[in-house]
Amino acid sequence: MKAFAALYRELDASTSNLVKQAALQRYLRAAPPRDAAWAVYFLAGGKPRQLVPVKLLRLLAQEAAGLPEWLFVESYEAVGDLAETIALLLPPSDGTHELGLADWVEQHLLPLRGAPAEGLPDTLRAQWRLLAPEERLVYFKLITGAFRVGVSKLQVTQALAAVGGLDPKRVAQRLMGYTHIGARPGEVDYASLIAPEGADGEGAPISGGQPYPFFLAHPFNEPLARFDELLGPPSGWQVEWKWDGIRAQVVCRGGQAWIWSRGEELVSERFPELSALGHVLPEGTVLDGEIVVWRDEPVEGSAPVRTAGRVQPFAELQKRIGRKTLGPKLLRELPVVLLAYDLLEEAGQDLRPLPQHERRARLEALLAEVNHPVLRPSPVLTGDSWADLARQREASRSLGVEGFMLKRRDAQYGVGRTKDVGLWWKWKIDPLTVDAVLIYAQRGHGRRASLYSDYTFAVWDGPPEQEGRQLVPFAKAYSGLTDAEMAKVDAVIRKTTIESFGPVRSVRPTLVFELGFEGIARSPRHKSGIATRFPRMLRWRQDKPVEEADTLQTLQALLPA
Repeated sequence: MKAFAALYRELDASTSNLVKQAALQRYLRAAPPRDAAWAVYFLAGGKPRQLVPVKLLRLLAQEAAGLPEWLFVESYEAVGDLAETIALLLPPSDGTHELGLADWVEQHLLPLRGAPAEGLPDTLRAQWRLLAPEERLVYFKLITGAFRVGVSKLQVTQALAAVGGLDPKRVAQRLMGYTHIGARPGEVDYASLIAPEGADGEGAPISGGQPYPFFLAHPFNEPLARFDELLGPPSGWQVEWKWDGIRAQVVCRGGQAWIWSRGEELVSERFPELSALGHVLPEGTVLDGEIVVWRDEPVEGSAPVRTAGRVQPFAELQKRIGRKTLGPKLLRELPVVLLAYDLLEEAGQDLRPLPQHERRARLEALLAEVNHPVLRPSPVLTGDSWADLARQREASRSLGVEGFMLKRRDAQYGVGRTKDVGLWWKWKIDPLTVDAVLIYAQRGHGRRASLYSDYTFAVWDGPPEQEGRQLVPFAKAYSGLTDAEMAKVDAVIRKTTIESFGPVRSVRPTLVFELGFEGIARSPRHKSGIATRFPRMLRWRQDKPVEEADTLQTLQALLPA
């Protein structure tokens, strides 16, 4: 644990990628394999299920520090990070230990989940008394699920590749699924990450439910007039809709199907209709596509009545994601399909080195042969010119999609956001926008802990001529401003605060911002009746008075039909 805490301090103290890479490699070369296995898990983004209720942790820390609740809350607001706040406030430790990271995780941390509630306080106190202050910070970050240290999964992959003398792409493949929430990495798992080429049967079919690294697209925001210059003719590209769902791989091996999200979360139990594909798809099949809620709707003017499928808003999919149990009624009302757009493995053969157009042809043949209702091909669009395709793209909003995906027909399926074996571009439509008023503010976290950087925005519930109209909150946003702009907004918030409740300040309405968001849907859970997707601040409208901000009717007009 001491060595991992020292690594954390070294990584946290530097912004240099070279320094971080050197520190990672030193640790991995010196650490026992069991400790290295867990270190890779946490550094690459792995998080166990919640170990201890945060409310209990705060209460115990407050009691141990001998502070009233208001002072603990003020300390937390000043620091901006719960783990760091607790580590700073606890009295000095009165014990020592010689346990490594793996022993701490397996013998002390993981058993906390499900431990009898009556004995949990004494167990926690006994644990943190053994830890030095710098170890306590890491300990509480692991317990609270807030372990972040400015290291990307790519950097971890590069460090492992350097230690093992491997191609980073090969390590990226081996890392897939490693950080699954239920994973318990050990010495054997770590050894497999850095094993010599061929030791894991390279070239042979992958066993079990391990997915492939996802190939990611780059944003393409160039003017239409430059498309021919930058991309060449449309005939060199496979053009598809950019769906607003959950990117996923369906891995079918051994008569079973595993459903992996792009975040490498195993979500098979959330989508039983897709898990059933293990008995339908041929052995050794891996599909890449988008999970969406899909409903068949009547086609107007047809006799006899026909139906046509239509993707539903992402908010409908969220209703399934947020449920702990999926009853027959929910599965019936919110049916999902996989809109498949790539075939990565066929009969156990890795197809990623094949060109895009050949993988697509094989995908269409497979889907036609299987002909299953929850498997649909993502349509390929055609156009005589980029201008023709741009006109088709204008229908995106009405179809509930985000624009186009452009995939080179000769592109291989790469690893991550690479350009060395092919190119995918995402040509998204412009975001929906409204002018909204800032009414609440809260301090940020990390380096923004001293600034009010998290904002709640509102629109008017009626037009300017309506007497007694009020501001209705509808969205929260914290990104989009420069550091200089945020400092100025923070100063205004402190001068215009009306009241404080907990960490939140209510402010006098004086600031107007243009907000952009990717999607909008009706929501009975929100006071406004509306929920927006990925809201962000596009600009500070210092030229616009509060009275001229947009209304709830403006938002309602943006709702899909």
